[in-house]
Amino acid sequence: MSMLFSKTTLGPLSLQNHLVMAPMTRSRATGNIPNTLMAEYYAQRATAGLIITEGTSPSPNGLGYPRIPGIFSPAQVEGWKRITEAVHAKGAKIFVQLMHCGRIAHSLNLPAGARVLAPSAVAAAGEMFTDAEGMRPHPVPLAMTGADIRFTMEEFVQASKNAVKAGFDGIELHSANGYLLEQFIRPNTNRRTDRYGGTIENRARFMMVVAEAVMGAIGKERVGIRLSPFGVFNDMPLYDAMTADYTYLAEQLDACGLVYIHLVDHSAMGAPPVPDAIKTAFRKQFKGTLILSGGYDAGRAENDLSAGKCDLIAVGRPFLANPDLVERWKAGAAVNTPDMATFYTPGPHGYTDYPALK
Repeated sequence: MSMLFSKTTLGPLSLQNHLVMAPMTRSRATGNIPNTLMAEYYAQRATAGLIITEGTSPSPNGLGYPRIPGIFSPAQVEGWKRITEAVHAKGAKIFVQLMHCGRIAHSLNLPAGARVLAPSAVAAAGEMFTDAEGMRPHPVPLAMTGADIRFTMEEFVQASKNAVKAGFDGIELHSANGYLLEQFIRPNTNRRTDRYGGTIENRARFMMVVAEAVMGAIGKERVGIRLSPFGVFNDMPLYDAMTADYTYLAEQLDACGLVYIHLVDHSAMGAPPVPDAIKTAFRKQFKGTLILSGGYDAGRAENDLSAGKCDLIAVGRPFLANPDLVERWKAGAAVNTPDMATFYTPGPHGYTDYPALK
């Protein structure tokens, strides 16, 4: 009996299998509002056990990229409601990934009055795409004040409450891939000298404060977190104390009791591999559900589940290109190849028009 396709649980939730659709930015939310096209996309893929949505901003300040959704306005909550209903009708559970982009942003992508914020005024290397002017260099962000930190935490709390109102089964805090929560953790982006900077205890404080606050608002069993130890995306270089720092995070997150940790390994896309020792440390330290993601096919997913390396397997691009991935993997059928040219373009092409098996 295949473990991958058997039923399982996530906290109090029943899942129809051990497969998770990983969060993937798709830039189809025109005006930052979830729409019927997005509902069709997620419903097509709702044979997964759990869907984690694309990164969704808890705040106008967090909308770093063009056409990414938010969950801070009534129209956004209504838009997501249609999506959660469509997904639940097919049997999947769905968490919204709360992604505050922090310094990975451009003012041309933000609504009037929004600001590019970060722990410290350190610009990210590289450029950001804007619909208005194409590629633009990342700006120098504003260093967050104590008031900004408190206000941003409150935005995460309100977004979590909005998620429950919209019918989500829970939220994932995006503390990976160089976005705001990870910007506090990493020493290259956090040069603060207050209680949010310096030692790992201080650099982890904002992430922990946000996690504790959202768990207090919607319940521990509804809150997961995504981390990318050894991830270098968005100008996050490796540093000597990384193993020790992320082992500390595993201990802290276990103590606070959230429902899952989702570890990203982008080595399949050319990033440094996440050492097995780190994955093993998380498995040992963290008593909740461990989700692993990164370059999985059905065989490797089955092996890692059977070996007890994790509880759930998250898959990104294969789900993007195969609405019926579960059936294809079950049957050992061929899979569609993802078309990278349409990953972030508006409209249905390369989004909802990938063929299912006949």
